[in-house]
Amino acid sequence: MFLSFLNFYKNLKIMSQVIAIVNQKGGVGKTTTAINLATYLAYLGKKVLLIDMDPQANATSGIGINHRKLQKGIYETLINSVPLEEIIIGICRTGFDLAPSTISLAGANIELVNLERREFKLLDALEKIKEKYDYIIIDSPPSLGLLTINGLVAAQKILIPVQAEYYALEGLGQLIETINLVRENLKPNLGILGVIITMYDRRSCLSQEVLEELYQWFPGKIFRSVIPRNTRLSEAPSFGKSIFHYSRYSHGAKAYERLTREIIYINN
Repeated sequence: MFLSFLNFYKNLKIMSQVIAIVNQKGGVGKTTTAINLATYLAYLGKKVLLIDMDPQANATSGIGINHRKLQKGIYETLINSVPLEEIIIGICRTGFDLAPSTISLAGANIELVNLERREFKLLDALEKIKEKYDYIIIDSPPSLGLLTINGLVAAQKILIPVQAEYYALEGLGQLIETINLVRENLKPNLGILGVIITMYDRRSCLSQEVLEELYQWFPGKIFRSVIPRNTRLSEAPSFGKSIFHYSRYSHGAKAYERLTREIIYINN
């Protein structure tokens, strides 16, 4: 029965989906979501590219790659127009491809300012390769600068991780304003795929209150799958592994598998 279920997901045909994972607040689970969503999409038979747009390079190091030793990364694509094909790394153990971040990306927000089509650099780069992939996942930095704007313009949909704590709600107004500005000026058809609740503690009244408030902010856009506060999820990046490869049967792993299946379902 399980094999039949897996084959169902493998055989589903979809258009290439570009999803930007965005929240300007740090520590809400953007990179954890990016890595594990990419991993489970690949596990379910999808061709996946993960793009690390964060100068901290956590998505790159989080799957075991030393970004300090890389000669080229997404910086070269954005600033020097190096084709994505030349920087992409195929990673057998994860099953997906990676456009890595390097230490050079730290200055990209400033360098992009004076370039033509500065908000469209990533979109332009993706045009030549996006049809090779079922899903392209963009891990955005914890800010609303030009790197994040590039991710929003390149994306078709936005996935917003929100930590189940009070202060995590404070920046949502600014994020929504930025999304609306991008729609008005750069990408009219930019959609919100949904909001994923992270670090959820079902025993906490606060977690439930945050969830209820989010339903008011994003009616009909809250994923049923929630990501629990889970020690294994926190440990996995320090070993350079996704939760699938680190602790496949943990609560965190099961939650990300459910989320991935939910995303595949709503995209068909």
